[in-house]
Amino acid sequence: MNLQLTKVRRSYARPAVADVAGEVAAQVGEVARDASIQGSIAIAVGSRGIANIVDIVRTVVSELRARGASPFVIPAMGSHGGGTAEGQAEILAGYGITAQSVGCPIRSSMETVELTPDGGHNRVFMDRLAYASDGVVLINRVKLHTDFHGPHESGLVKMSVIGLGKHRQALEIHSAGVHGLRHHIPWTAQQIFASGKVLFGIALVENAYDETMVVRALRADEILAQEPALLDISRANMPSLPVDDIDVLIIDRMGKDISGSGIDPNIIGRNLIRDEPEPERPRVKAMTVHDLTPASHGNAVGMGFADVTTRRLFNRLDLQATNENTVTSSFLHRGKIPVVAPDDETAYAWALRSCNLAAGTPPRVVRILDTLHLIDLHVSDSVLSDLRDRDDITILSEAEPTFTATGDLSPF
Repeated sequence: MNLQLTKVRRSYARPAVADVAGEVAAQVGEVARDASIQGSIAIAVGSRGIANIVDIVRTVVSELRARGASPFVIPAMGSHGGGTAEGQAEILAGYGITAQSVGCPIRSSMETVELTPDGGHNRVFMDRLAYASDGVVLINRVKLHTDFHGPHESGLVKMSVIGLGKHRQALEIHSAGVHGLRHHIPWTAQQIFASGKVLFGIALVENAYDETMVVRALRADEILAQEPALLDISRANMPSLPVDDIDVLIIDRMGKDISGSGIDPNIIGRNLIRDEPEPERPRVKAMTVHDLTPASHGNAVGMGFADVTTRRLFNRLDLQATNENTVTSSFLHRGKIPVVAPDDETAYAWALRSCNLAAGTPPRVVRILDTLHLIDLHVSDSVLSDLRDRDDITILSEAEPTFTATGDLSPF
């Protein structure tokens, strides 16, 4: 199959923080000015791929230690890492967060303490290590969630609940489906903040180039009120596919470091959650996903978004890690295994066949590296004709073969 695609580059606004570590230090100085920071401080770090995360954590550690505290890092990632303490520490190490790189111990536990108040509509849990500390600092990126939309999506609020609450809190919230995510998370966060354990959070926003564009330190009593404005900034600066109508979307790789759902539904126009509406656009007829990132440690949650995958990805699959994450979320369709093709070219051929295009109709094909990196893309001629006159598009190459003689994807 002689699929020829042209490489193009899409440009976006590019606000960015020039000195991320310096800005983190300044922000910590602001929130710590009148606060008593002493004793053991737990720094909560999640399972997402975040720009400059090692420098950010290391700077927070340094600033806390300079104020007389004894900081340590804990994983704040719900059921990820197979729902084990060892697995969650391994995820942090995969992002470069080790005792040596950030300058403090890494402590991981799945044990929790229950904080449920009388009259609550769900149980409230907190990581035992965090609860036993003298204070907690949250570090997370604020962005659109992959399961629901509302004033608080992915960020410090969600981390304070499902991240700090570990597997038990994830099960508790997800047991109510999307309603639990949208409505129970803010209430549960209120209980967490009311406990007095959270000192402040470092909220991060990234631009379309995956660069840090906002660093904001928020005291615990500011997080619920101020995070929605940061979410608006993230929404306005997120990348997207360049066209709305696509026959075959080729995704080179997926992974937990790319999106909490492996493949970001905000990008692909598929949701796959019962009783939740599907996005109006983009409209993708068939989708292939070809590989799983090493940082996912075999967790292929979200592979169910795709129609066809490859034997390569299938062989990297860790069913226990994938099933743990999928079943905890309760969104089972996202964990289904797509049709498995022997190689990349066959995966595309099967996906194209499912589009049922009339004979002689040129397919509308877009190839992306993953749903996080959407600056450079490969497009077919029928898509390129829609892009040629756009100011935000630069053509980088002539049309080139997408597959090698052995059926593998050519280098991106």
